[in-house]
Amino acid sequence: MTDDLGTPVLDNHLHLDPRHGRGTDAVEDFVRLGGTHLLVVNKPSWHLGVEPDEPAEFRPVFEETLDAVAAANEVLPGRAWPVLGVHPGLISRLVDERDFSPPDARDLMQGGLEVASEFVDDDRALALKSGRPHYEVSDAVWDASNAVTRRAFELGAALDCAVQLHTEASEDLTDLAAVAEESGLDPTNVVKHYAEGRLAGPTPSVMSEKDRLERAAESGEPFLMETDFVDDPEKPGMVLGPKTVPRRVRWMLEEGYDEAVRRAHVGTPEAVYGIDTEATLEGSMS
Repeated sequence: MTDDLGTPVLDNHLHLDPRHGRGTDAVEDFVRLGGTHLLVVNKPSWHLGVEPDEPAEFRPVFEETLDAVAAANEVLPGRAWPVLGVHPGLISRLVDERDFSPPDARDLMQGGLEVASEFVDDDRALALKSGRPHYEVSDAVWDASNAVTRRAFELGAALDCAVQLHTEASEDLTDLAAVAEESGLDPTNVVKHYAEGRLAGPTPSVMSEKDRLERAAESGEPFLMETDFVDDPEKPGMVLGPKTVPRRVRWMLEEGYDEAVRRAHVGTPEAVYGIDTEATLEGSMS
């Protein structure tokens, strides 16, 4: 039996790992509780056993994500889209464990983003992902990470696609919004993954905890909802499980946040990604 919440329900950021994790079983849990649409972000390359020396070596990571999305699309009443890029934590692995200089790490990661952008250009992926470490790093690594992020914005501008960001915890990322604008990318199309309930600068993708969602709903501002489910059998339910977004949508509707639900699952996805979550729903909703 599948719950019908009377609205599209989009999880804006989660991972699927059919090889090691639950894969489509997780998607089926999402659907049973009323979930309809997913943005599936590739797992960090090293989680799939890829330690790249050349940009082309990111390609299998992206291809595996496309396979996971294709499998999800067999199950979803709506659809899934891939979001591809290079996790900002890679820079620490390259510099600290593999003796890359920060500039060489920057170049490899920018090259990986350029490979990801080919998938967007071919309409095989919806958006890019990038960002900077959420932990303390040296000035050289910080500067290199910001250069990688700037390259993601440049590619997003050239492709007219959104860029999802991993960053430090903050409610003010106007510095990155300014870099996006300088790069030709509307900050609306920059999405802060793992966001609090309010954010200055990019569009927040709010972790689906009730207190954060209340702040987002009451802000009146555009926002998205996510779980950052990692689909790792050794870390079940981390960060939040795949059932969480539909459960939180049900709770928001019960609390009278109908307009905010529509904002998060219809209006903001259209504004940020150009996707129509209603038209892509089976038996399209009136």
